[in-house]
Amino acid sequence: MQKALCFFCAQLAIIAAAAVLAGCGATTAGMPAGQRHNPVLPDEGNVAVFRPGDNLVVTLQGIPDPSSNQLQIDDQGLISLPYIGALKASGETAAVLAQQIREKYISKKIYTAVDVSVTATERYVYVGGEVARPGRVVWAPDLTVTKAVQAAGGFAIYARQAKVSLARNGRSYVIDAALAERNPAEDPRLLPGDLLNVPKSAF
Repeated sequence: MQKALCFFCAQLAIIAAAAVLAGCGATTAGMPAGQRHNPVLPDEGNVAVFRPGDNLVVTLQGIPDPSSNQLQIDDQGLISLPYIGALKASGETAAVLAQQIREKYISKKIYTAVDVSVTATERYVYVGGEVARPGRVVWAPDLTVTKAVQAAGGFAIYARQAKVSLARNGRSYVIDAALAERNPAEDPRLLPGDLLNVPKSAF
């Protein structure tokens, strides 16, 4: 739990800095209501690949000391397993990561044969700033910006809903959540590891 909170705090620091830059990007402010649009997020490819913050279970079988290891991918994209140490997990699928772990154990001559399985338990997005319950929100394939805010307890009273910052893979986008609530087509879907930060209104 402490590790997850540290990861969340570190990511919020990143998103706060990114929000400053995002303020210079495309926004919906000052445009006629019929012409407002949220940014179209780039296609990030295979959603099945693991990302920092994902929780995994790595099971080793067919060996004298079978084990089930509950791990979290750190902000460097790494996991650590007994005898083989750190291994890159971010960007890999479950099948590829399982094969890499197996090969690592065999190449290091820890085992001559081992069966490895990798499964993701819960994956998360992170919601911070002016919401009722900042923190992790469990990701699902249909999770959008407005659904994530609702899962975090909704906007706080001084939330600046038109300037929600969404950070993904080192880039930041400004989302008008009020527009997204009115028009579902303007409500971007989220990926595991996305970070939302709701700024405080000046008024």
